[in-house]
Amino acid sequence: MEVTRPQVMGILNITPDSFYATSRHFTSSDVSRSVERAISEGATIVDLGGYSSRPGAEDVSLEEEWRRVRMGLEAVRSVDGGVVVSIDTFRSEIVRRAYEEFGNFIVNDISAGELDSDMLSVVARYNLVYVA
Repeated sequence: MEVTRPQVMGILNITPDSFYATSRHFTSSDVSRSVERAISEGATIVDLGGYSSRPGAEDVSLEEEWRRVRMGLEAVRSVDGGVVVSIDTFRSEIVRRAYEEFGNFIVNDISAGELDSDMLSVVARYNLVYVA
C-alpha cells in the first residue's frame, strides 16, 4: 500500500446506531453500493465496523459483530477484491476469524489493545497493519 501520499478511506458502519446515520449499512447490497460509490469517489481503503462505539450504543455480542463484519467483508470482496480493507474492532477474535477467512487487512482498534489483552499478539501473529 502506498503511504507516501494521503489516502482516502470510506467508512461503512454495519450497525444500526453508529455516530453518522448515512454511514450505517444493514445488508450486503447496502454495503456493495457504498463500496462502489466510495471507490468511484477516490477511496483506496474501506473501513468496516460492526460494533458502534457511540456513547450509549448497545453492547453487541462477538457473534453478532462477526456476522456483520463477515457480511461486510464478503460484500467488499465481491465489488473489488483488491481494495484495502480496514476492520474497526477491539476484539482479537474478530481479527483472527477475518484473517483466517479473508486474508490481510488493517486493524483499526479504538481501544489500542486495552479492551482485549490478546489483540496485540494476534495482530503480531498475522503481521497486520495496526492502528491504535
